[in-house]
Amino acid sequence: MASLQDQLLKAGLADAKKAKQINKEKRKEAKQQPKGQPKADEIAEAARRAQQEKAERDRQLNREKQAQAEQRAIEAQVKQLIVTNRVARGGGGESDVAYQFAHGKKIKKIFVSPAQQDQLVRGLLAIVELDGGYELVPAKVAEKIAQRNTDRVLVRNEASQAPDEDDPYADYQIPDDLMW
Repeated sequence: MASLQDQLLKAGLADAKKAKQINKEKRKEAKQQPKGQPKADEIAEAARRAQQEKAERDRQLNREKQAQAEQRAIEAQVKQLIVTNRVARGGGGESDVAYQFAHGKKIKKIFVSPAQQDQLVRGLLAIVELDGGYELVPAKVAEKIAQRNTDRVLVRNEASQAPDEDDPYADYQIPDDLMW
């Protein structure tokens, strides 16, 4: 089977001089392109893909850094809320009572005044964690802290409600000094 070029030459549609010039240009172009090397278009495409991948990695890193910065800002807000609104606990005197609460799987104890114990039981005060220690804060501040980081609020009792009319134990009040 003859090539298309041979067929065009026989039919007289192309001349031999023009055919030789085209063949010469093809060989010259093939020699300029080393064997096994990708063509310029393939190189440009690979470079474009590499640039897109790098841009995507950079965007992902930026998102991670931004998330970390937001987390640090939230932690700073929580710490500031606790430090500025903490309630001074009892002075460690003999009149102080131990208030026990669960932190994770352990039972922890802090000493508070009897008035603070009453406020904790009624839901007016809450216990929050700060740098490995425990602090008392008002319940409204504890709500703000819980909106930012629920793990920091350890004890936040609900304000006591009026007993139901159908409650058979309504006449029996739980003593406030009951400790476990």
